[in-house]
Amino acid sequence: MARYPVESEVTGNVWKVEVAVGDSVSEGDVLVILESMKMEIPVESPQAGTVTELLVQPEDSVEEDQVVAVIEG
Repeated sequence: MARYPVESEVTGNVWKVEVAVGDSVSEGDVLVILESMKMEIPVESPQAGTVTELLVQPEDSVEEDQVVAVIEG
């Protein structure tokens, strides 16, 4: 199975985590919601598969291109 790192597209704070390790996701499912400049930015799954790692939790700060989750599919 291939591993797909999911990266933040912006610098911001984690507002909400929508999935848990072990959850099955489809391409385009929202994994994490970030808050940046008072806007909510969804981080979507690039691939269908299973969430194998969550590297952030609510209130964490993230940088642009930081890996926030890993999907295996």
